[in-house]
Amino acid sequence: MKKFKKIATALMAVSLVFVLTACSNAPITSHSTGIWDGLIVYNFSRAIIWLSKAFDNNYGIGIILFTIIVRIIILPLMIYQTKSMKKTTEIQPQLKALQKKYSSRDTDTMMKLQAEQKKLYKEAGVHPFSSLLPMIVQLPIIFALYQAIWRTPALKTGHFLWLELGSRDPYFILPVLAALFTFFSSWLSMKSQPETNGMAMMMTIFMPIVIFFTALNVPSALSLYWVVTNAFQVVQTLIIQNPWKMKHEREEKLRAKKEHERAVEKAIRRAKKSHRKH
Repeated sequence: MKKFKKIATALMAVSLVFVLTACSNAPITSHSTGIWDGLIVYNFSRAIIWLSKAFDNNYGIGIILFTIIVRIIILPLMIYQTKSMKKTTEIQPQLKALQKKYSSRDTDTMMKLQAEQKKLYKEAGVHPFSSLLPMIVQLPIIFALYQAIWRTPALKTGHFLWLELGSRDPYFILPVLAALFTFFSSWLSMKSQPETNGMAMMMTIFMPIVIFFTALNVPSALSLYWVVTNAFQVVQTLIIQNPWKMKHEREEKLRAKKEHERAVEKAIRRAKKSHRKH
């Protein structure tokens, strides 16, 4: 499931450029109609402009504030994802045992494996695709943000620091930062897992590369969104999914389990000695 999530994220990032280039370029105004243009894209545009007014119409700051607000709104989803991933991690030994038990690749065995896995997920209170939910929610936000910037003249021609928001970053600073924060976010998430495999390590390295080259081909405003959202993700991971804290908790849990097992063994030995005396 983790492999599928990482691969799906990479494919979505790669396809983003092609999808966005096919979107409408007609200016977005108060006369725009439809759920997408009139309700979503137009209100994204209005929200960014409204947030920017407090900072002398600095649209870059407006985008940063908008991104932070979006991340706060979807934070419950991220917390749910973290809890779900933690539960999934806890049942990994049982999943591996099932895979070993039903290792044959014939149809009947595969069906039995799927049924047992489904039963295990249900008992543990885990939905196998729950970790994809935040990504599914964020993707339309990225599309709408691109449209809001590209189709709002004020945002498209706006400036922030060295950037023209509707154009690519001429110095590649934002693509580099987006890639770095993506790497740190993925690395922290990987470190929080009890086991690390080659696929996880490969995707941790591959994803920042994908983000970097994608960010080279989109407006700098969208790259700015990626930088802020991934920086937020790093801070969020350190707070609610801190890998060092989770490692300490696992070690304490393992130590408590071993102490309990030793106590049970001692109790059994004492009971046997007592029985022999009598």
